[in-house]
Amino acid sequence: MSNTRFTLICLAAAAVLVGVTQPLSNDYFFSAAYTVLLYVILSTAWNILGGYTGYVNFGTAGFFAIGVYSSVVLYKAFKAPLPLMIVAGTLAAALAGFGVGYLTMRLRGHFFAIATLALAVMLFTFVINWDYAGGARGAYVIAPRDAPFGFGHYIRLLYAVMVLLAAISIAVARSIEHSKLGRGLAAIRDDELAAECSGVPTLRLKLVSTTISGGMMGLAGTTFPLFISFVEPTSAFSLSYAVNAIAMPVIGGMTYWLGPLIGAVLLGTVQQLVQVTISSAWNLLIVGVLLVLFVTLAPSGILGWIQWRPRTGSRP
Repeated sequence: MSNTRFTLICLAAAAVLVGVTQPLSNDYFFSAAYTVLLYVILSTAWNILGGYTGYVNFGTAGFFAIGVYSSVVLYKAFKAPLPLMIVAGTLAAALAGFGVGYLTMRLRGHFFAIATLALAVMLFTFVINWDYAGGARGAYVIAPRDAPFGFGHYIRLLYAVMVLLAAISIAVARSIEHSKLGRGLAAIRDDELAAECSGVPTLRLKLVSTTISGGMMGLAGTTFPLFISFVEPTSAFSLSYAVNAIAMPVIGGMTYWLGPLIGAVLLGTVQQLVQVTISSAWNLLIVGVLLVLFVTLAPSGILGWIQWRPRTGSRP
């Protein structure tokens, strides 16, 4: 299937999903679904660098926060419309990804992972001391009570926007996987030295990968201020974003575009159910337990286990 046709299918599926769910009367569904869709985008973005390229990024929360605070600043400056927030936050995070890639392009393995973690810490320190964006006190971003286009409550509009953004993210990930760029990233993941010797422009491809991945992580955060209404550094830089962005592709399968989607839907849904029935404090524990189980029993994730099992009858 061509990438163009797949993109059209994703957009059509997003439109159908929005249309089917709008008659629901329980607004909590839209709030929970928004969170799951946010994780779909974050895990898909992480997988472009972590799964396709083989470079572990611990700075997910930093890129996500760039998208969040870009929207906060634009809202405080002139109450920018949502489309402008989305575009500006995505571009700002992509620029940060380009900068990280440029500065760390010769780092490999745990050195690169530490560098991305350092970026998140530096951004957190900067935001805490940035009074215009609220600093440590936080900032209010109040969404209109009524949404345009007949959506009613604003959460329904945000949900529809996140469905569209998730569909675009999935289409981008799938297009990369089945392109020349994806083959180059796979070569880097399998053996970077051998890829360099074979003429693969590894430094340039890593730079492209960090830019796209960073931009998509920022994309996930652009609508968050309107969703949560009050933004503070601890919520924007939450550890759960970094942990879930890694866990979901690992659980679903890191070498496929479908893996992060499966992992995000399964794990995100479980977390939302646990948050309602027990306590949100259990969420990270659940993620940790599932990570241990999958790394031990199915290191290639659900998709890898399914593809392996019919041929051998045993785990990968």
